Amino acid sequence: MAFFNTSDLEISTFFLTGIPGLEYVHIWVSIPVCLIYITSILGNCTIIYFIKTETSLHEPMYYFLSILAFSDLGLSISSLPTMLRIFLFNANGISSDACFAQEFFIHGFSAMESSVLLMMSIDRFIAIYNPLRYTSILTGARIIKMGLALASFCMLLILPFPFILKRLKYCKKSLLSHSYCLHQDVMKLACSDNRVNVIYGMVVALAAMFVLLCISVSYIMILRTVLGIASHQSRLKVLNTCISHICAVLIFYVPIVTLAIIHRFAKNVTPVVRVITADVFILIPPLMNPIVYSVKSQQIRNLIHSKLCDRQGCSMKAQLT
Repeated sequence: MAFFNTSDLEISTFFLTGIPGLEYVHIWVSIPVCLIYITSILGNCTIIYFIKTETSLHEPMYYFLSILAFSDLGLSISSLPTMLRIFLFNANGISSDACFAQEFFIHGFSAMESSVLLMMSIDRFIAIYNPLRYTSILTGARIIKMGLALASFCMLLILPFPFILKRLKYCKKSLLSHSYCLHQDVMKLACSDNRVNVIYGMVVALAAMFVLLCISVSYIMILRTVLGIASHQSRLKVLNTCISHICAVLIFYVPIVTLAIIHRFAKNVTPVVRVITADVFILIPPLMNPIVYSVKSQQIRNLIHSKLCDRQGCSMKAQLT
């Protein structure tokens, strides 16, 4: 316990948490965790590869999907080192500088993903409200500029986090409550005044809630537009184009809102619930987004099917020869 509660020395190493009370099964938990990471990285790399190489996917919706896949890829890679070290080797120590860097990238890519989801909801609204001008409004060059502006804004918004954490002193506690570093988790360990961290953390949280509000408003406007369509079959067809995006929004926001509520209001909740919710937030969106879009997008589904068929055909020809 000396590592987790010191009073005289300033702490330079934090200790992450696996699954409290179940450390003896960490090696077994590492199996699905490794499979999730491998599937997430391969799935998002496949999405990016197809969108880059296939001209049939050079459309606004798929450009936004490639940015979403890039955000998911960054989110997976940011948390990969600590998660695997904990579950594979029970090595839960992390230096303060590495922790601050990790929380910057995790918060940065999370902010980028929420912003991409907002742009995708606006994309769906334009496609439904004004389909004739859709491609002229959202040109490739305009989407690239939006993507660069989005990435810059998100990184600048999160950039103060590591610096305002680094200025704090950590001298009593060093045990974090998750398998990776988060700003709100690290700042609670400080033994110096962390009011700046609390205020700026609230600003970032309000910005995230504003993005969610904008997504909700976009879908209210989409629903109003759809209800104005006379044909019932046409309404269903139009709404079907939004299902994959709605799934992506729910997959991303349900865990993150639950985690925020737990941190803010449910302080007496068991540590296991807090850890599992945090792990779901970091693992599930990068895993599920490629699956959802591959299932719901006929173009991507056809490309995957054709690539698999080509490989099977090549292997059969090799066996015959």
